[in-house]
Amino acid sequence: MKLFNVKKVDEVRKILDDVFSDACSKYELIPIEKSLGRVVYEDLYSPIDLPEFSRAVVDGYAVLSDDTHGAGESMPVFLNVIGRVDMGKAATESVKSSTAIYVPTGAMIPPGADAVVMIEYVENLDENTIAVYTPVAPGHGIIKKGDDIKKGHKLLSKGKRIRARDIGVLSALGIEFIKVYEKIKVSVISTGDEIVYPFGEVSFGQIRDINTNLLSAMAEESGADVSLKLLVKDDFDRLKEAINKALQVSDIIVLSGGSSVGAKDMTAKAIESLEDGKIFVHGVAVKPGKPTIIGKVENKAIFGLPGHPSSAMIIYKLFVDYLIRKYYSMNEDIIYVEALCSENIHSEPGKETYQPVELIEKDGTYEAVPIYGKSAAISKIAKSIGYIKIAENKEGIKKGEKVRVALF
Repeated sequence: MKLFNVKKVDEVRKILDDVFSDACSKYELIPIEKSLGRVVYEDLYSPIDLPEFSRAVVDGYAVLSDDTHGAGESMPVFLNVIGRVDMGKAATESVKSSTAIYVPTGAMIPPGADAVVMIEYVENLDENTIAVYTPVAPGHGIIKKGDDIKKGHKLLSKGKRIRARDIGVLSALGIEFIKVYEKIKVSVISTGDEIVYPFGEVSFGQIRDINTNLLSAMAEESGADVSLKLLVKDDFDRLKEAINKALQVSDIIVLSGGSSVGAKDMTAKAIESLEDGKIFVHGVAVKPGKPTIIGKVENKAIFGLPGHPSSAMIIYKLFVDYLIRKYYSMNEDIIYVEALCSENIHSEPGKETYQPVELIEKDGTYEAVPIYGKSAAISKIAKSIGYIKIAENKEGIKKGEKVRVALF
């Protein structure tokens, strides 16, 4: 294996497409109240019309619109009131010429009626007679059967992440259960002799573990379940044992640290030492994150990410999140915000550069402010809301140039 035979980002994604060509095909049927954030397994269609019957959208009187023709303040139309429709009850009596039936908002429109006159334009002369002071057109004050959603209309597409509003629509249609993809299982392993549990006592020279919790949270944001979290010293046998453990309980393994060239570079060797272990990528023409490793064991993906948290975040979004979205057949695009660059940004030729930025609103537009600092600086994570991609053949970005910020 030749180390750092670097590949471009698009080449790496093509490798992911080819090597992991089988999309996740497992699903589970769950109640919609537990479906928030899950990914739809197959296209879903409406089983009914919505509304299921024509309803009033105002308080008023159901009438024949022709009866109100010519009505005005000086010459009202007089109609006989022959009943009312109660909320939640079926309308049984029909509206005929020169008659009206009272309907509250949401009540069923009685047979024969084709409009509703708002109560504000009606005067009750006695219990059985009203004066109508405005004409109404057919359909006025009514939402007709199927006006909202037609039976057979596609509600949700395969690969869509379910939002709160989707659950509201499913409830309105009486859909109690939905097929969703089984969650991809991810294990996160952080390595390094200097890395220690973040909430215990820390000696001088030791560094609190950031990546385990950071990458686990990112995996959950991607829609995965984190099945295992491990912190491992720079020891080949321990690393190999940790990977073996993770293979038993996960579909994707994310390691951070140990992916740079040097005496402690064991990630690639540990992967290749496993049965059927293969390395497909060792080095990506990208800044930050050049020493990225991607391999496969037992048809499961293994990613070796840089140890610095800001670099690990970028590489996770570029490749791990990409693969998870592929598994879920997710067709939603990354969310971008257009902004003006606040200053010149330089980039290295031959590498795609991913510059973390924060967004500041100024005079009704967004300004993208690059966040600089050492790659190990945690403030880069705290401030960054997203990143700007600078193409490999572009020398940089000029101050005031319009850019697209991909949100984390």
